Amino acid sequence: MLVLCCVTAISCASNQVIFDSVKMNGLTVVAPPEPFTRDPFDSITVIGANWVAFVPYAFQRKNEPNVRYPLIKHQWWGETPDGIRASIQQAKSKGLSIMLKPQIYIPGSFTGDMSFVNENEWLVWEESYTAYLLAMAEIAATECIELLCIGTEFSQAIKARPEFWVGLIDSIKIIYSGPLTYAANWDEYHEIPFWEKLDYIGVNAYFPLTDNVTPDSKELMNAWTKFTPDLQKISSKLSKPILFTEYGYLSVAGAAGKQWEIQDKIEGLPVRNEVQMIALEALYSTFYEKNWWKGGFLWKWFPEMQGHEGYPEKDYTPQGKPAMETLEKWFKSN
Repeated sequence: MLVLCCVTAISCASNQVIFDSVKMNGLTVVAPPEPFTRDPFDSITVIGANWVAFVPYAFQRKNEPNVRYPLIKHQWWGETPDGIRASIQQAKSKGLSIMLKPQIYIPGSFTGDMSFVNENEWLVWEESYTAYLLAMAEIAATECIELLCIGTEFSQAIKARPEFWVGLIDSIKIIYSGPLTYAANWDEYHEIPFWEKLDYIGVNAYFPLTDNVTPDSKELMNAWTKFTPDLQKISSKLSKPILFTEYGYLSVAGAAGKQWEIQDKIEGLPVRNEVQMIALEALYSTFYEKNWWKGGFLWKWFPEMQGHEGYPEKDYTPQGKPAMETLEKWFKSN
């Protein structure tokens, strides 16, 4: 059941999407628990980044259909409507473009596995998710952001309810007239039925490249050749650029492999900054000169080092690591 909205779309972001050499050199900025005490965006622009993504999480209990946003308690400041707006405004003051990327956090579960057994549960979920996305669309419109992501890794929900997503996109477009994307998991992007209604083919690019715990750049670039033809093929077929809505590597041994498995055992893995650095170098070397690849958003960046889970030295962030030089080299080459 879609929530109807009679708000006229605010037109402040161009929806013209073109194939060109200008890349989205983006970073996903983790929402801080508390308001910024100093400007966190200077350190982002100094390495050549030109985009940031903000992720205002909603919450959902496993096997329950209600999407909860905003939360009265236990919501970090940067995920609240006020925090999102303040973050957007501060980033824009530094000349950064914005992707707003609402996501659902389901403790102990994966959004790609989310499904329900009866029609009523689906309708409850669809109504509450729509309310959440339309609230994000209103922020996107009034703050004139440059890109809105309509969902992340909902593989089962898209297979089961494709008509819902088509209707959701139409409802979002009533409010927000700018470009839209969806963040498909690396193994599902070719199965999304509504790409033609969006502007970018969004891929969360955690492709498993090798089981070698300490690969070199040549090995990783060879591994990418298994995946690039299909990415180029769908881009050509749909005449839309590929956007890596998420990409990145942990700073541990084996980080270029099955990252969802590595994440689960990260406490026992040794720090290997060189693996992160080499993996990023191989990714940029593979994609940067391809006009069908628009760029992407590195996962992730901690403003003032707030919001990490206790192991930033192993996490995806390049902050304070050799990979920072790799980012700066490629970002400033564009």
